[in-house]
Amino acid sequence: MRGEPHGRNTSLTDSNEMTTSRGYAAPQAKDALGPFSFERRSVGPTDIQIKIAFCGVCHSDIHQARDEWGGAIFPMVPGHEIVGTVTAVGRDVTTFAVGDLAGVGCFVDSCRSCTNCADGLEQFCEQGMVATYNGRDKEGSPTYGGYSNDIVVDAAYALTIPASLDLAGVAPLLCAGITTYSPLRHWKITAGQKVGVVGLGGLGHMALKFAKAFGAHVVQFTTSPGKIADAKRLGADEVVLSNDADAMRAHAGSFDFILDTVSGEHDLMAYLAMLKRDGTMTLVGVPEKPPIVHPFLLIMGRRSLAGSLIGGIAETQEMLNFCATHDITADVEVISMPEINEAYERMLKNDVKYRFVIDMTTLPA
Repeated sequence: MRGEPHGRNTSLTDSNEMTTSRGYAAPQAKDALGPFSFERRSVGPTDIQIKIAFCGVCHSDIHQARDEWGGAIFPMVPGHEIVGTVTAVGRDVTTFAVGDLAGVGCFVDSCRSCTNCADGLEQFCEQGMVATYNGRDKEGSPTYGGYSNDIVVDAAYALTIPASLDLAGVAPLLCAGITTYSPLRHWKITAGQKVGVVGLGGLGHMALKFAKAFGAHVVQFTTSPGKIADAKRLGADEVVLSNDADAMRAHAGSFDFILDTVSGEHDLMAYLAMLKRDGTMTLVGVPEKPPIVHPFLLIMGRRSLAGSLIGGIAETQEMLNFCATHDITADVEVISMPEINEAYERMLKNDVKYRFVIDMTTLPA
């Protein structure tokens, strides 16, 4: 549930003047990111302005900055794992006050009237959610993300950040966290169930932490022997090397649920065979090539293969509150803003444990 209204007027005088922001942008596809000045809209009656402290680096930032998914809008300021401090609020805002911690995730608006929005599933907005960056707002202006000093957002699409959590470790929760929390909640993972997590990266390490916190018996799948000790440190009850055929067969037909976080090409059928009758395997990674799945594996065990996106605003707030209760944050490596191009290259080599987060105080003046 969202934070309670503050019950005090902390509004500013609404202005029609745009504000100049500083950030890092990709000028064109495959160009290195560099300093960029741009204009944000003024703070309207329902808006808040956030001074950004940290912004997580998502693998999708690379895909979009390099126009690998098509339709990119340049110059592009990436970043949708944003946390910071509220510096201004509109006159109608009651849920935030100046000085509060606030966050912004993968989207900053939606139609607010379709069935999915009404159900609190804004990520599935029938008109299309407005992406935090590389999107267009309702006026048609491009949206700019969190690789910047500040952001202006409608308060209805901002999150309350628990003060007890490390702020750098919170940033990735707003994408990697909710991407893995949402399917575990939707498929009602509970204590006593056997859950598999495929892949131990930015998404996988969060899936492992959440599944363990839900009380499940968690089996981590990885291709890297070097990650076995880390998986156990993060809470895995068992670790299976997925390129060990005997180890994989030993788990055949035993899982209630498997969450697949891998974006690289891999064999889905090997994991589907490990589901119990009526078990579900859910994909949150998107391989470049469509996977091959034989219907026989689904039919014979009444197994399900599903997909999941992020979560809506209410569920994302629920996740943040859950993280505060269970002291869950992402494992991060904090970098300076000028290190972003090097960080992109390291991410492509899987050289990060497990999420880069930019310290925005290092943004050049």
